[in-house]
Amino acid sequence: MRSILLVTALLGGLVACEGSSSTGAKAPATQGGSAAQDVGEVLATVNGLAVGSIEFQAAAARATPADGKELSLEERREVLDRLIDDKVLYQEALRQGLDQDPKVQKVMVNTLLREEVYANVRNSDFTDEELQAYYETNKEEFVVPEKVQVKRILIRKTDDRPIEEATAEAARIRAEIASDPVGRFKDAATQYSEDPYRRRGGDVGFVSAEGKPGLDQDIVDKAFTLDVDQLSDVFETADGANLLLVANRRERVERTFQQMKGSVLRKVKNDKLKEMYETYVDALKQGSTISVNEDKLAAVEVETSRRPSLSGIDGLSPAPDLSAPDDLRVPPTPGFEDEDLGE
Repeated sequence: MRSILLVTALLGGLVACEGSSSTGAKAPATQGGSAAQDVGEVLATVNGLAVGSIEFQAAAARATPADGKELSLEERREVLDRLIDDKVLYQEALRQGLDQDPKVQKVMVNTLLREEVYANVRNSDFTDEELQAYYETNKEEFVVPEKVQVKRILIRKTDDRPIEEATAEAARIRAEIASDPVGRFKDAATQYSEDPYRRRGGDVGFVSAEGKPGLDQDIVDKAFTLDVDQLSDVFETADGANLLLVANRRERVERTFQQMKGSVLRKVKNDKLKEMYETYVDALKQGSTISVNEDKLAAVEVETSRRPSLSGIDGLSPAPDLSAPDDLRVPPTPGFEDEDLGE
């Protein structure tokens, strides 16, 4: 079994390559075939791979001197020995081909994006005038839409149970809870409903009029015709017979630019990073030889996930990966959460 330690060492080797530039000796190319990098003064080599002063200074800065003032020569050697250990493990990880692991390659991609894309964008790049103009042009993006909390009981139609039977069963359940729908709906949904929200007592959650992924729009449209605590009549959808209860309602809320400034900045920055990402990747592609075997691509058997994905394809995150760089994050505006912009 491949050691977790080797994976850690490989990732450590990738992160170590992020050191800032300064004049000094150049390290030779690694076994992985990467180009030589500026490492500062070469303090040691491991099978031709340099351990430089830039990497050493970063590691030494995290060490605590015994005298509380300055690292002794022995303490410096301990820091260097740990870096040498890392290089040995890093080279063994490369020898075992761990750099071909998709998860390791994802770390490499995010490291590259951090250095070449993310690091080039700062909050201070965007003026208040630019943010205000974006807000005025895209006000609807920053409105909290009206939402209703929907509870649902679904009786599915099947080959063995036609819609007429499903409707009759839903009508029976409605009659059972009609005298106290607020108090009885949850238990009835837990007992009878045949949709994924059964375990939550039929609670679908808050939805806007635009709908929710995986939820029939007919359900949403019907919910918006109901008052709070009102039990719907039995009605049909493609899945079967339905009963709804609207448990709560949130009115539409508009926010001022000052209230939404943090969210506006995140939107504008995201657009900028996406543009820079696409430009950077396009330039790399133009210098690459890329071939695709369309016949083999079409022949690959794929079992698609039933779980909805933000990107539309499970396993592929939207580009760029904005979760990576902590220094680019913008704190949320007090009293307002991004999820209120829509689910």
